[in-house]
Amino acid sequence: MAATLKLEIVTPEGQVYARDVDMVCLPGADGELGIFPHHAPLMTLLGEGEIIARRGPEEDRILVTRGCADVTGNAVSVLTVFATDEAYLDEVKAEEARQRAEARLKEKLSPEETSLVQASLAHSLAQLKIKRRPRL
Repeated sequence: MAATLKLEIVTPEGQVYARDVDMVCLPGADGELGIFPHHAPLMTLLGEGEIIARRGPEEDRILVTRGCADVTGNAVSVLTVFATDEAYLDEVKAEEARQRAEARLKEKLSPEETSLVQASLAHSLAQLKIKRRPRL
């Protein structure tokens, strides 16, 4: 039996992904990271982008907007504000969310509200980047 990793992705709303996978690609803050079973322990910050979870010939793609990852020999735990399966991304809704967030940032907001709106804007922009990327 081949070694696998337990990948878990959690947001403030709860767990959004939990599966055994063969490999994980993470959008690190300074570039992509490839994680295989028996990886050395690691804690890292994540940027906006996709987590790609490979299971044999299949792969799951989950958009995340910043966060952190804790890697142990047989597990990868991701904590992020937003996580969305690529299959559920809607370009029109993402564009509308981007426009709303940009409009809100022009208003007088508390520091907490500003942080939330900025996170929402970053998530919308990351969705648009994925939906508009060239397909092979």
